[in-house]
Amino acid sequence: MAALRLLAGKTAFKQIEQNGLQQSMFSQLFAASGGPKWIGVAGLDKYLFSEFFNERQSPLYTMGASSGAWRLSCLAQNNPLNSYHRFEDNYIEQRYETVPSRQEVTEQVERVISGILGADGAMEIVNNRIIQSHFVVCKAKHLNAGRSKGKLAVGLAATALSNAISRRSLGWHFERLVFSHQQVKSPFSQLSDLPTEHAQLTRSNINQVLLATGSIPLLLAPVTQINGVSDGHYYDGGITDYHFDMPLHEEEGLSLYPHFYPYMSPGWFDKSLKWRRAKKHYHNALILAPTAEFIASLPYQKIPDREDFKHLDTDARIAYWRESVKRSEQLAIEFADIVANQSMMDHIERL
Repeated sequence: MAALRLLAGKTAFKQIEQNGLQQSMFSQLFAASGGPKWIGVAGLDKYLFSEFFNERQSPLYTMGASSGAWRLSCLAQNNPLNSYHRFEDNYIEQRYETVPSRQEVTEQVERVISGILGADGAMEIVNNRIIQSHFVVCKAKHLNAGRSKGKLAVGLAATALSNAISRRSLGWHFERLVFSHQQVKSPFSQLSDLPTEHAQLTRSNINQVLLATGSIPLLLAPVTQINGVSDGHYYDGGITDYHFDMPLHEEEGLSLYPHFYPYMSPGWFDKSLKWRRAKKHYHNALILAPTAEFIASLPYQKIPDREDFKHLDTDARIAYWRESVKRSEQLAIEFADIVANQSMMDHIERL
């Protein structure tokens, strides 16, 4: 049973066919929102972060939102494998014995972020000139910026309704903020698909940014202050960029995307809109995703998701998630074998 799928857009397929598969051909690396779904590809992440990109010499521009940003914050530290293990431990070991309040969930997530960064992670990330981090945060507007959960619920309903008509309407309800090193050459510096503000990622705001990018509306409290930008209600970056649909110029190079699905829903409100799957802007991308057979072999025949908090007791959930992490190492083994033997054309599919 094959565990890993390789799906390539038109440009990526042609370049890989002509030149083989090398880490140097990728200029961008994406990591999606999706709560605990990252656990299904954790082994692949650890291989990419600690081995595939280990000898990287030129800048790699990474783009992440929510738990995807947390994953990528591990890559940008001096010892990605150690930081990823801290991430795994702190995330998986969350415990909620009763239905938690927004503040209780926020406090747990703050502990996850502190675990990811450790003593020196903030400094290492913002000073890293090879791994150029970009983290997405959404600033709420109008009803979504209300203080009460009732107003927020109404605002989210209005957002979902208008988004079903046009994705560009998201700009009426939320503004995308991209926190980064603000390098002029960044492929993400000229985004125009949605209203976008760019801000500096610093040691003094990285904890706030990583908390905000994972602050799911209604589940977590909004982050109201981020150093370097105006006060507001800042929420999960997946609202605008759940799986990403960002227009990049062909000359920017290829994008690598370790993902838990073989498809991409642009924003959070697009999850149920099957006709709105991102593809056009993935012409230069290689997506690495688990096969349906691999997913069916996992406990409960699925990759972990947020519903596990509701349907499993804490010990059963932790055991399931730990086993999924262990099984995900097969994805890394298969990809490493493909790279070593340059046998990707036997495995690659056209996106």
